[in-house]
Formats: sequence, structure tokens, C-alpha cells
Amino acid sequence: MSVTTPEVPQEGAPSATATLRSGSLGTADIAFFVVSAAAPLTVMAGVAPLAISLGGIGAPVGYLLAGITLAVFAVGFTTMSRHIRSGGAFYAFITRGLGRPVGIGAALLALVGYTGMEIGVYGLLATATQDTVQALFGADVPWLPISLAGLLLIGYGGYRSIDFGAKVLGVLLVAETGILVLLAGGVLVRGGAHGLSAASLAPAHVLVPGTAAVLAFAFAAFTGFESTVIYRREARAPERTVPRATYLAVGFLGLFYAFIVWVVIQAFGNEEVVRAAGEDPSGLFFTAITVYVGGWAADLMHVLIVTSVIASLLAFHNAINRYALALAEEGVLPRQLGRIHSRHGSPYVAGIAQTVLGAVVVLGFWAAGADPYGQLLLWVNTPGMLGLLLLQLLAAVAVPCYFRRVRHQEGALRTLVAPITATVLLATAIVLVVSHIDLFTGASPTVNTLLVVVAPAVFAVGLALAWWLRVRRPQLYADFAAEPAEPAE
Repeated sequence: MSVTTPEVPQEGAPSATATLRSGSLGTADIAFFVVSAAAPLTVMAGVAPLAISLGGIGAPVGYLLAGITLAVFAVGFTTMSRHIRSGGAFYAFITRGLGRPVGIGAALLALVGYTGMEIGVYGLLATATQDTVQALFGADVPWLPISLAGLLLIGYGGYRSIDFGAKVLGVLLVAETGILVLLAGGVLVRGGAHGLSAASLAPAHVLVPGTAAVLAFAFAAFTGFESTVIYRREARAPERTVPRATYLAVGFLGLFYAFIVWVVIQAFGNEEVVRAAGEDPSGLFFTAITVYVGGWAADLMHVLIVTSVIASLLAFHNAINRYALALAEEGVLPRQLGRIHSRHGSPYVAGIAQTVLGAVVVLGFWAAGADPYGQLLLWVNTPGMLGLLLLQLLAAVAVPCYFRRVRHQEGALRTLVAPITATVLLATAIVLVVSHIDLFTGASPTVNTLLVVVAPAVFAVGLALAWWLRVRRPQLYADFAAEPAEPAE
């Protein structure tokens, strides 16, 4: 329930002293936020065909390997979450392990990274809705009103209570995964195009040059899974629910992605699927579900891709609001952004600011005549994705550094072996993504270079901000990412 102070003048009035709704979210609720941010249906229908066309029928293993890597990262990450109670998530972990300058750089990188991941997706919402309207009604609609309507809808969802958002995401997530399960059922019942095959797991089909590109796409498909710790202050028994939700999200995404990619390979056949994916990547899943389930299911899939994008936007919006809230409480961002609604228990001012910023960016791209998918989505989303991968790498490095300095009873596997292994694997993932950045953007080398340098540039600005704070506002600097005086409820 919402907790307010006695000074609140009336029910539902905004308050600077209201708090987040502690104890609102269970394991499943937090997992819904994380998995919804990944947008499984959109990732599968929109991106997996490209992975198949580049990596061949061994593509499912790429998703498994990405999932295993992030599960290894989660071992140290969730172990440290039992010791860090701050609402700052990544930047709090990194600060405690690597020091305040790196932590402040990470805080700025997290805010910009998550913001980029959300705002860019308004371009995807526009194109997905346009495709759906065209497929169902044969009509063309302009993209700007769709994006602006999405901004208002997501802004309202973030304004409401966190448990309201969890319920909405639960429904949407069940729907989008349900249509993929329906496709899988149709393919399995009919035995695929030429019978079911395990050839995708054979080393000869996995150890091919295209697997590097598949891994780049696969790591991008998990973006946002680490946001479980952002909801610590609103979780029930966070020392248990946060780790459980993290493992549940990573495990589900890794296995589900690999299974669905394998299923669509069976739908076309090992020999035919690579050609089909190359000729019509955007239509691969729609063709498969039309053949194995029916045209009505393809129409439903069109609609559910739109709702999948909406769910992803709401999940990222809520995560950004809580990062902004934490940084406002730190004093790094204006204190006004830390105001919480007394009835809904939501960081509503941060949400309004995020919605306004999104509108400015969307209108700017529209005024410049940009393409909503090729530019708004890809040019804004890609730096955000790279920023979050860099945050994961810094967090992995922070874990053994933190446990080396504090007294604890955790084992070496969790505090040393797993995080060091994750560091190596995540560094490899970043190299793969950067070296295949043209596959994500389709842009010129100049544009790609600019997109790649955004994340390190933001981090560098954060380091400069840390220096300025240490000199000009030493008390704020000294208190940055400090542990709360009382344990979170």
C-alpha cells in the first residue's frame, strides 16, 4: 500500500514526502517487467529471421549461449544485490565496487542508455502499427500521431501505481508469448516441413562464421534483463524476489528464444529456411503461422506485435523513472524529479519529464523528415543498447572488487569465479556487437562510428561531473550511492 506522511492535505494530491509502494511486487511481477522490456514477440518476428539468414540453422544455439553468459553474470550480480540496498541499481553496485567517479559515470550512462532504449522504440511502435493497419485494413496512416499517442499512453501507465503496471504487463506478456506458443504447437503437431530435426545443435552448424553475428543479435535481445534490482524498494522480500526474478527472466528468455527460433527452422526445413529468411525476413514468422495455424493467427500476430512494443515501452519507462528518482534523491538531478505521487506511489514528475523528452525527440526526428524505423529506432536505440552492455560489464567487474574489500560469508564461486567469467564473456559480447554494428543500423560508417562513441562519451562526461561534484559539492559527492540508514521494507 502507499505510505504517506500526515501532512498530506488530501487524498491523491502530489506529495514530495510520499514514498514508493514497498511490498507491491512479487517475483512474477518483477519478471514481467524485465521480460516485457525484452519484447519477445518483436525480437522473434522482427530480428530472429536476420539471425537465421546470417548464422544459418545453428542460430538457436546463439541465443542459448547469450542466455548462459547472462546467467553467469547474474550469479555475482544477484549475490551483490543482497548486500546493496540502494535504489540506484547498476550505478550503486558500480560505485560500491569501483568508486564514486566510475559510479557517477555509470549513473549518467544508465540514465542515457535506458532513455535511448525507450525513446527509439516509439519509432518501432509507429512502424509496427502502420504495418498492422496496412495488413488488416489496407490503409496507410502517418507515423507521428501513432508515436505521440504512444507517448501519452505510456506516460499514463507510468503515472499509475507500479502494481497497475505489473498487471498490464502480465496480460500483454501472456498474449505475446501465447501466439508464439501457438505457432510452436502447430509446427510440432504437424512435424514441421520435413520432420523434426536436431541439426541446429550440431557443431558443424554452430561453429560457422555467421555465429558471431547471431551472438550480437542474441545479446541485444536480452537488453533490460538486469533491471530487476531497480524495483528493490517496491519488492516483497527483495533479498529473495530480486534474485529469483533475475534468474527466472534470464532462464525464460534464453530457453524461449532458442526454442522458438528452432521451431521456425522446422517450419520451413533446414535447407529452405535460410533462403526464406534472406528473401523475406519481415514475413518469415507470418508465413509460418499462416501455414501451420491459419490466416487469422497471422492477423492476431500483427496486433500482438503492437502490444508487445507497448509492453516494452512501459517496462523501460518505469525503469527510467526509478533511475531518475534515485538520482534526484542523490541530488545529482533536480530534486523535483524525486517527487512521488501520494496515492499511486509513482515517481510521476520523473515520468512527466521522460514523456516530454520523448515528445521532443520524436518531433525533432519527424521535423527532420527522418524514417521512424531506420533512424528514430535504430539511431537512438543502438547507443542505448551499447550503454547497457557497458553497464553490465562494469557491474561484473565491480562484484569481485566489492567483495574483496568487505567482510562476507559468500563463496568464491559467486564473488570471484562467476563475475570474472562474466567479465570476459561480456567484453566479448561488446566486441561482437560493435564489430557487427552495421547489421543493427544499416547506416554509413560515419554514422555507425558516431553511434558507437555515444556510450563512452556519456561515461566520460559522467567522470567529469564526478570531478566537478568532488570539488564544488563535496558533501553530495561523499554521500553518493550511500546505503540507506534503515533496511528497505
